Amino acid sequence: MAAVRKLQLCAVSPTGKHTGSVIFLHGSGDTGQGLRTWVRDVMGGDLAFKHIRVIYPTAPARPYTPMHGAISTVWFDRYKISQDSPEHLESINSMCHSLGSVIDDEVRAGIPKHRMIIGGFSMGGAMAFHLVCRYHPDVAGVFALSSFLNRDSVAFQATEDRLRARLPLPELLQCHGTSDELVLHQWGEQTSGLLHKAGISTAFHSFPGPAFTAPQQHLHGRSLCPAKGEGHGHR
Repeated sequence: MAAVRKLQLCAVSPTGKHTGSVIFLHGSGDTGQGLRTWVRDVMGGDLAFKHIRVIYPTAPARPYTPMHGAISTVWFDRYKISQDSPEHLESINSMCHSLGSVIDDEVRAGIPKHRMIIGGFSMGGAMAFHLVCRYHPDVAGVFALSSFLNRDSVAFQATEDRLRARLPLPELLQCHGTSDELVLHQWGEQTSGLLHKAGISTAFHSFPGPAFTAPQQHLHGRSLCPAKGEGHGHR
């Protein structure tokens, strides 16, 4: 088995004792530091909490098919940006293992998985869906901003299998701009509906305007925090 690639991270440490973690994944072509900077611009400061560490990993650079094979920092490859395209599972699965090592590091630091939330913007949200629904469904929750899953995503089946086994599932928060021209609003809404049908408790919030404005009203709220304790650019 190939060695798991260690990812570059930037993080905002809690001001008090570390008891929970948020892993926030950027969109394609961005970096963890770039997403953190965007959050600062939106909020007027870091997304910071007394007891929660906020972690911004950076995807490794790789050829990206929608950009005609140009090198970009993307979590996985896509055959095309479309709900009806098959998933590039080889690259998705490989990155799930790499991101899993970030989760494992938090567990080793004493943070139980039920005190973690994982999410992302655009492609980062899609990556979070796969990571949580298929590999780490025992985290507290998942969030996705301007994101979607392919119509026949294996993440739906993994969620249904867990429901049939009567195992707990995380909660989901999705936010999407109604005039997003690249990741269509209806793609996000349909993803939320299919995950709800598969068994996940979902909340889908629509905001007027493009993707960039959608997250602003939620970055301050409890919805990005482990609820049982405390309350940008590319695709």
